[in-house]
Amino acid sequence: MGQLASPSSLSILFVLFVLIHSDGLMGEARDPFACDPRDPNTRNLPFCQVSKPIPKRVGDLIGRLTLQEKVKLLVDNAAAVPRLGIKGYEWWSEALHGVSNVGSGTRFEGDFPAATSFPQVITTAASFNASLWEAIGQAVSDEARAMYNGGKAGLTFWSPNVNILRDPRWGRGQETPGEDPMLAGQYAASYVRGLQGNAGDRLKVAACCKHFTAYDLDNWNGFDRFHFNALVSKQDIVDTFDVPFRMCVMEGKVASVMCSYNQVNGVPTCADPNLLRKTVRGAWRLDGYIVSDCDSVGVFYGTQHFTSTPEQAAADAIKAGLDLDCGPFLGLHSEKAVSAGLLKEADINGALVNTLTVQMRLGMFDGEPSTQPYGHLGPKDVCTPAHQELALEAARQGIVLLKNEGPILPLLAHHHRTMAVIGPNSDATVTMIGNYAGVACGYTTPLQGIRRYSRTVHQRGCADVACSDNRLFGGAIDAAAHADATVLVMGLDQSIEAEFRDRAGLLLPGRQQELVSKVAAASKGPVVLVLMSGGPVDVSFAKGNPKISAILWAGYPGQAGGAAIADILYGASNPGGKLPMTWYPQEYLTNLPMTDMAMRSNPSKGYPGRTYRFYEGPVVYPFGHGLTYTSFTHTIASAPTVFSVPLDGHRASNSSVSGKAIKVTHTRCSRLSLGLQIDVKNTGLRDGTHTVLVFSRPPGGQWAPRRQLVAFERVHVPAGGLQRVGVNIHVCKYLSVVDRSGIRRIPMGEHNLHIGDISHSVSLQAAILGVIKS
Repeated sequence: MGQLASPSSLSILFVLFVLIHSDGLMGEARDPFACDPRDPNTRNLPFCQVSKPIPKRVGDLIGRLTLQEKVKLLVDNAAAVPRLGIKGYEWWSEALHGVSNVGSGTRFEGDFPAATSFPQVITTAASFNASLWEAIGQAVSDEARAMYNGGKAGLTFWSPNVNILRDPRWGRGQETPGEDPMLAGQYAASYVRGLQGNAGDRLKVAACCKHFTAYDLDNWNGFDRFHFNALVSKQDIVDTFDVPFRMCVMEGKVASVMCSYNQVNGVPTCADPNLLRKTVRGAWRLDGYIVSDCDSVGVFYGTQHFTSTPEQAAADAIKAGLDLDCGPFLGLHSEKAVSAGLLKEADINGALVNTLTVQMRLGMFDGEPSTQPYGHLGPKDVCTPAHQELALEAARQGIVLLKNEGPILPLLAHHHRTMAVIGPNSDATVTMIGNYAGVACGYTTPLQGIRRYSRTVHQRGCADVACSDNRLFGGAIDAAAHADATVLVMGLDQSIEAEFRDRAGLLLPGRQQELVSKVAAASKGPVVLVLMSGGPVDVSFAKGNPKISAILWAGYPGQAGGAAIADILYGASNPGGKLPMTWYPQEYLTNLPMTDMAMRSNPSKGYPGRTYRFYEGPVVYPFGHGLTYTSFTHTIASAPTVFSVPLDGHRASNSSVSGKAIKVTHTRCSRLSLGLQIDVKNTGLRDGTHTVLVFSRPPGGQWAPRRQLVAFERVHVPAGGLQRVGVNIHVCKYLSVVDRSGIRRIPMGEHNLHIGDISHSVSLQAAILGVIKS
């Protein structure tokens, strides 16, 4: 679509378009997926009876299918069963940060030319605002249901991506909530709740947490995700990689989990019963289906050579717990696997129970869509002014102020009358929405946003983010030399970091750094550097350059990103975002292959460790860093100094308190929360929003993290005001650590809680209840 200066004006045009071109605002009517009440041959079949329990309906349907029909339902492009009135269904739709056109299940056309494109996940995560994440999920699912009702999308959306941003070079880090397991898990649960709705067992759409597990390498230095065997310790699996998936399933109640391409310790994740059947479905009690990443079964047969025949691969996947194949493999080879005695038809039935149950929970077997709870949603509910305003607000909340000397920001429109706007991302459109995006309702570029406040002189400086030459430097330098202030919008895009594309280093690409430095040296007024990127960038040169007064990181801020950047620059919005990942110097990567999965540092081998939880070296900007235009102080109003952890004596043994750390499984964890009351005072002159980050430093031990995030709360405090924030820390989840055997334990003794520049010590003590069995 062409650029539009205002999301709100676009909304009006879009709604007028819909009013003119749609029939009653519902668009093209969708026939029932199954159980058409007009079909006398099927409407009275038990699986079509909404009054019956879903398990009975599913059982009845499976009992009517032939083996040949069953295997054709094991793939994403599931075949129709005409004799039972069931239409074909494409399972693959995406909704990472808005309804996406990635995946065969979604089409932007007709009454649905676009959908609201929210900021990329890494930007939204920087808000540390769980209610915002859920609100975005609700808006996205409104638009998804509307497109389904209009015949342009499915109801099964393979989002969100909750993998840990373990290595800063990963091209897909932009899709994730960052490097902290607890933050990623909270994001997963919140976004999934927003997508799936709150109608009990019924689903608005079915979400999917992916890619399980230890998946965070795409294509680096000759290693790709299709061949990679991630060697991961039990400790790191439990302590880091599994945490967001566990929270997604157990707290978010997600309807689906996707297994990944890579192997973990020699076994493809999509063929590993310990991961799928034992953990996801068994220990975590997934109520839904498990799907492969696209063609993963074919990959572990044809590329990884894990099995000698395709029939064995199909059998291994289904018996491991895989229910659905994104790709044709299971549809082609499962029937032969049954004939060869490698697989039982009952195994296929078990997979279909899981997929068909989700479809019934979505109402796909309930007849006419328009009569269902979300049947009223249509084109009028897509790209609404409210959704576009939410996209703008999400971008504002996610932008992080990294540096502000002077302070120079916010800019003053009456003082900084002429702005030089420079850089390859200065007039960006699709760059702002990142990957796994759809067709945005419209774009407000940084240049357009700044023009609302000041007169602008625009120079790209670089032809693109690769910035391979200096041909355009002269115009940029001249513009800065004559303007009242200069904004450089630099950074990355999908040509630098993307799926299939990991970064080689952390510096700005090409000659971007040279352009920034020369423009800053020539600038008449203050210089602000704005960065678009998914992963961290080493901008040490700009951090230390006194001519560069301020630095903003916007991630990929979505369709309204330019408006949000301008609102922050000019003080219409007070920045409150915090970095969800560590920004490392380029030297961090020295002798650090992406293929080394270890999280903990090993000084004897020169291994630095990964993420703020385990890395102790120098950083450009730390996890959780973010400035504001006001100032806040913290005071602990109340907090315990001693906290009793009840040990279940009927399950306990001497090993429970081995090394002064109680096994979580031997603790009465239910509602075991440590409560804090924290007073947050705004000591500045501007209203502002502050994120209270609570970190814990567990008692010493080589296998404990240096510190870990245990709680966060975002609070708005007016200038001069004070707000009391209540924080509850679930002791078993967040004050525990994982030993080398992968056993989660709660260390007894002094835990130091850190909130900003204050700390509080609380002593955890075991209280043994009942009779101890030795």
